[in-house]
Amino acid sequence: MTAPLYRWPVGAKFGRVVPKNKFYEHAQVTAGVKKKFVDQVLRITWAYKLAEATINLAGTDEVPELQVFQVDAKNDDVADVVLAAIDRAVKTPVIFELTRSTADFRQTRMVAAHKDLTAGVLRGGYFTTPWQGFDTEREPLPAAINLSTLYAALVGTLLPVAARPGEGLSEVTARIEAVRQLEREIGALDRRIRNEPQFNRKVELRRALRIKQGSLAELMSQTPGTMN
Repeated sequence: MTAPLYRWPVGAKFGRVVPKNKFYEHAQVTAGVKKKFVDQVLRITWAYKLAEATINLAGTDEVPELQVFQVDAKNDDVADVVLAAIDRAVKTPVIFELTRSTADFRQTRMVAAHKDLTAGVLRGGYFTTPWQGFDTEREPLPAAINLSTLYAALVGTLLPVAARPGEGLSEVTARIEAVRQLEREIGALDRRIRNEPQFNRKVELRRALRIKQGSLAELMSQTPGTMN
């Protein structure tokens, strides 16, 4: 099932275009990333501000407010490093909507990383919906008791693995980071096996590969201790 696009509350509309240089000033952007801003980004709009005053959901220490930024691409897409620069410049969690256009159609996708304000880091990389038609019917926001649970629900729709019972957003994104690390290690081991000329050494590497594959299956399962 494709993750949905959401119908943001009218009362939360902010609609302020933000110059690119504002992000250069606040995020220590390198020359390479600045070039990506110039080459890839047409416009950045601070589209919505989700806060207690705008949507009547209380903020928390983890999510005092939640911002929605619309980033219009000049061409096909916008790199994650550009989104990360914007994220670092904004002090509260951000949900992105990327848009791209041709003469015939306009598409959008929702993108987010888990911004852990306590640790001051973005966890697990960026997660995204597929590109969808800009006129796709949007769904109401998920039910939530505060901005933290709303944020967890929004990011949760983007994650490649389902949260386990009782698992919070920090835990599931940490698990995804471990999954990606294991996938890199499995890929490296697989290449070593293909290139290893000694039979005995190849057997050892295959044994190590099976162990890592088992660990990966465990991390991917919805219930700890099972191989779903």
